[in-house]
Amino acid sequence: MKNTKLILLTAAIQALLGVGSIQNANAASAEDEAIELQRQQEEAAKIEERKKEVAKETAPDFYVKTRGYRVEPESDPPSYVRNLSKTQFEQFKDVTWLDVGLDFRTRYEYRENDYRSITTSTGATVYRNAPDNPFLLRTRGYLGIKNILDPLRAVVEFQDSRMYNSKYEPTVNDVDEFTLIQAYGELYFEDALGLNRPLSIRAGRQSFELLDKRLFANNQFRNTANSYDGFRVRFGKKENNWDLDTFAFHPVERLKYQFDRSDERTWLFGSVLSIKEWSKYVTIQPYFFGLEVDGSPYDKIPTSQTNDSKIYAPGLRLYGVLGDSGFDFDADVNKQFGRVGNGTASKANGQFNTKKQVFLRQDAIAYSLELGYTFNHDWKPRASVFYGYGSGDKSSKDGVSGTFNSLYGFNQPWSRNDTFTWTNISSPKARIEFTPYKDLRVDAGYGAFWLASGTDKWAKASLSDTAKRVGDFVGQEFDVRVRHQLNPYIDWSVSYSRFEPGSYSKSLATANGPYTDQATNFFYFEATLNAFGDGKPKR
Repeated sequence: MKNTKLILLTAAIQALLGVGSIQNANAASAEDEAIELQRQQEEAAKIEERKKEVAKETAPDFYVKTRGYRVEPESDPPSYVRNLSKTQFEQFKDVTWLDVGLDFRTRYEYRENDYRSITTSTGATVYRNAPDNPFLLRTRGYLGIKNILDPLRAVVEFQDSRMYNSKYEPTVNDVDEFTLIQAYGELYFEDALGLNRPLSIRAGRQSFELLDKRLFANNQFRNTANSYDGFRVRFGKKENNWDLDTFAFHPVERLKYQFDRSDERTWLFGSVLSIKEWSKYVTIQPYFFGLEVDGSPYDKIPTSQTNDSKIYAPGLRLYGVLGDSGFDFDADVNKQFGRVGNGTASKANGQFNTKKQVFLRQDAIAYSLELGYTFNHDWKPRASVFYGYGSGDKSSKDGVSGTFNSLYGFNQPWSRNDTFTWTNISSPKARIEFTPYKDLRVDAGYGAFWLASGTDKWAKASLSDTAKRVGDFVGQEFDVRVRHQLNPYIDWSVSYSRFEPGSYSKSLATANGPYTDQATNFFYFEATLNAFGDGKPKR
């Protein structure tokens, strides 16, 4: 009996042990399966991530730079900025999330009979006819964080602009001591609109350029920069087959010796749509800009009196390269409508000046066209012809303002002397550009200038001949420029231009100024030092 019980007990124990072993085996098998499933999922995720990377690396780049003369917008980030991993500092070769920039530019200028009069702090008009030899110094620094904290990104850029050795009182075009030209936060969603099609939302102070820079620019040549406070939303990026750029800003008021501030009375807003895949020969850019100014025409301080205005400006730009033919083109047309305030100062109660404001209907137009041909030669010579027109006001008594407003545009493509802008102008030009040696570029041009309306003012010179005594021919200009990259850190350029006055300019001259019957000479030598090189370190 005892033996039977022992046998039964042993069998029961073995059975229990068998069940436990099976359970342990099953548990171990389930754990292994979970680990294997997780490994497969991780492997699949890596494969998908790599597929996305390959798709982005091999995605077509639809962006084509314009060959038009000095109308390619500044890059974003600016061209002097480098990714820290691509600098001479090898210890930072893995720091791909930080963009850095530090450059210093000095320019010596010789200006003889500068037509651009200035208004001094006392309100006096000064004509700069005596030879002037200013030194213009500009220092910029940039820090940009990306990728590591995505979708959050941030940029800070400072600029310090000074002028020495000038005979004349400096203006905000020459001096803007230590200020921020960019300080913004950004939400960047890399694939929000599809693979490799991001959504970017920026808020803060920003400085950038759009279209052909004739209406919206930060002005790289000038010693001080345009910047804007507000919001910018971009759908896609320039490499995509289409992208949409929208914005709403207060322009920043430059102050020579104080921190720059927003012009809260002014709103600048708009959108630019870029369509590139429709044709490989043309980029199509319909756009719209708006400028609204809440003026203060009745300010107690006469110098602070400004008019109200609401200007709306739809436009269309087309540019491209015609395959291997060597031909290229860049065309832009803009129509402005709305209303602008106008008035003259008068006494009120014998205490202070006020402005009796009346509104004029804004009705203005501007267009430009450049055609170029690049020859099949080692020097890559490009010859181009250009015509630009910006309307002027035809009458002060018809209730209409026909003066085209060039907004915040870049003037150098119009005139090396900076004496013209896209306002009340009719100007044909011809130019040749070539590269005789590596890193050495030369260009020379000739332009002639007429006023679109002789009864409207010559904007940059702030001169007018309402009596229309003699024609509309303002004059002609010749210019030449040489640029060279000395090494990865230093670039230099030298330029000379001469403006010969026409019948209109000569008719305005007086013994006490302006001295527009005399030719203008402008020469400069410029050198730029980039602390981080050209972004192509030799390792």
